[in-house]
Amino acid sequence: MKSIRYSTILAATLLLAGTALRSGTAVDLKVGDKAPKFEAMDDTGKLWKSADHVGKKTLVVYFYPADFTGGCTKEACSYRDDMTKLQEKGVEVVGVSGDAVHNHQLFKKAHDLNFTLLADTDGKIATAFGVTTQAGADTVMATNGDQKEPIYRTMTIDRWTFVIGKDGKIMSKNTQVHAAEDSKAVLDMVGTAKK
Repeated sequence: MKSIRYSTILAATLLLAGTALRSGTAVDLKVGDKAPKFEAMDDTGKLWKSADHVGKKTLVVYFYPADFTGGCTKEACSYRDDMTKLQEKGVEVVGVSGDAVHNHQLFKKAHDLNFTLLADTDGKIATAFGVTTQAGADTVMATNGDQKEPIYRTMTIDRWTFVIGKDGKIMSKNTQVHAAEDSKAVLDMVGTAKK
């Protein structure tokens, strides 16, 4: 009798846990939805909170797979090159990947990036936005001055871009990002939205 009760309780617990897990990973934010609040360590090693930024400017949150990879470098450099135009339109940009703070520091220095990078090493921010993640260790070589050094990551995040309006709602969601054109697409979207 006890074993039957235990089996029933165990089965019910597993069913509930499975449902919770599925619902936790099935976020599907749409344009007009309230953006989730989030926080993470930035590339200076300080805690960055979305609550301190949303409402002040239009906030671009772009998720990318990894520092020091081809497409991600093109995307970051396009945001760097378009930063003056973006700022003129009242836009703030943050890049989010599964890289650690140290990786972001090297990446930012190597490409003279002029915006914040957030370390989403456990994928919590990506999950809150419904962005697909993949756990697993990976190593790439990074240039640090005249030296090459390996950098490690344990989380890879898909390339998606969200634009959050001053009202805290999603203005745009792009799940089919063309890395080198992402900043231009955001500029076009923000320019159209302002008219």
